[in-house]
Amino acid sequence: MAVCHLTEPMELQIKDITKVFGNNGSTKTVLKDICIEFKGDEFVSLLGPSGCGKTTLLTIIAGFQSPTSGKVLLNGREISQPGPDRGFVFQDFALFPWMTVRDNIMFPMQQRKMSKKQQQEKLRRLLDIAQLHGSENLFPNQISGGMKQRTAVVRALASDPEVLLMDEPFGAVDYQMRHNLQEEFETLRHKNRKPVVMVTHDVEEAIFLSDRILVMSADRGAIAQDLMINLSKPRDRTAKAFQEYLALLTDTLKNLQKPGS
Repeated sequence: MAVCHLTEPMELQIKDITKVFGNNGSTKTVLKDICIEFKGDEFVSLLGPSGCGKTTLLTIIAGFQSPTSGKVLLNGREISQPGPDRGFVFQDFALFPWMTVRDNIMFPMQQRKMSKKQQQEKLRRLLDIAQLHGSENLFPNQISGGMKQRTAVVRALASDPEVLLMDEPFGAVDYQMRHNLQEEFETLRHKNRKPVVMVTHDVEEAIFLSDRILVMSADRGAIAQDLMINLSKPRDRTAKAFQEYLALLTDTLKNLQKPGS
């Protein structure tokens, strides 16, 4: 088994994670001895072909499922279940349809039993960050896709998590809306910087948002490439350097899908 040699302290550490699924007597190893360090407030995207284990790894970080072996540490604490120290944004936003924007955002604060004064102060700040003032009494079916996305993100931030986890957060919308939501999220994150780990299959999206991209292979999630994106923000998708990253990562993914790769 590979052994991780990790430096201390780190905010988020993936240490020798293996995940094996069993069904009717057969087993499939989705992740094998995965070791990753996530540093500071960086935005990291997990990119890779379908079935490479990127969503499985994200849900293990979230505590939604347990690894077969290995462990995840957040600021030195081992993760064994979901917790308010990890905010999660789902692909379909997963807002409570019977709750208003305000109540959706306040729900995590109520779960943490914050005082009413703290709740109101944080609510005002999050509504301001997300530019949702005036819409707080509307229900999810009364607001636009962009507003739903901003609500989902600030709801995930409401419990003041140490890291924000995002699973294909822009995957359920069309191409132009996807670009709009990416730009809105980038603006929102500029106002409230948190470490982010995002799963995506969209190479351009990963380059537009990320400080660092980890390309996972179909060979039990092995990290095929760990790439820093050295571009200033906001990023220009038409810039030569952006297109060079796009070509590099596209070629990497194509090579991973070739037989025997």
